[in-house]
Amino acid sequence: MEMGRIHIGIIGGSGLYEMAELTDREERVIETPFGDPSGPYVVGTLRGKRVAFLPRHGAGHRLLPSELNFRANIYGFKLLGVERILSASAVGSLKQEYRPLDILVPDQFFDRTAGRISTFFGRGIVAHVGFAHPVCADLSAIAADSAQAVDVTVHRGGTYVNMEGPQFSTLAESRVYRSWGMDVIGMTNLQEAKLAREAEICYATLALITDYDCWHPDHDSVTVDLIISTLLQNAVAAQKTIAEAVSRLPDLRRCACGDTLATAIITRPEHVPAQIRQELAPIIGKYMK
Repeated sequence: MEMGRIHIGIIGGSGLYEMAELTDREERVIETPFGDPSGPYVVGTLRGKRVAFLPRHGAGHRLLPSELNFRANIYGFKLLGVERILSASAVGSLKQEYRPLDILVPDQFFDRTAGRISTFFGRGIVAHVGFAHPVCADLSAIAADSAQAVDVTVHRGGTYVNMEGPQFSTLAESRVYRSWGMDVIGMTNLQEAKLAREAEICYATLALITDYDCWHPDHDSVTVDLIISTLLQNAVAAQKTIAEAVSRLPDLRRCACGDTLATAIITRPEHVPAQIRQELAPIIGKYMK
């Protein structure tokens, strides 16, 4: 991997607003056709590799999950040259064995959001990407191995229910999700995974468990205070895990994430509007010669 090239992106969720080990820092303000990302990307060196870090909810945690400009965030990483994204987010556990302070690396998502924009396509160009397996298996395995290496209790695989928020679940909802066999619940990661897939970027999530949601008799009233106290400890584990994962990433990808659009774009090139072709050039350029 060439020094100076930024191939690795990190998205920090609730409680993870910076990477302590990041050196040679500089901020990059990026404009996109989809509006502003959550904030400047912090570019620096982590374990000898150039990475770009973005706090998902912005400086001071000022953006609701439903207010996040997911398209701009992922597009900004694409402009920086990022090929892999490691994300971290706070989640509630829907199973007794997944305890607060554990990390779960999900391999599936279930969508319970309403009306969020989660595609770069439309406006004159149609594409349908495969999403049966919504995260990069290679990157997820490295993330889980890294958590284990830094002595964090990690669970491999499971389904992340992406709810709308910003309110937490009702008791009835929490019980239904458990009856469906869901594993953790959060508010942010599904749209990132969809857009990363369209942008041909590998994506994996560290789901940082903060509580048992409201189904558990000891957590029947989930509060921000309860979550924040756990997040402070989770953030340390997440930083160690991400740093370890960055150090373990091979220079070249061997997965299929980099060719997702090869058979996904249906619209004939001559029918794609010129403006859309230009706006999406970082994503579709190699297929629209």
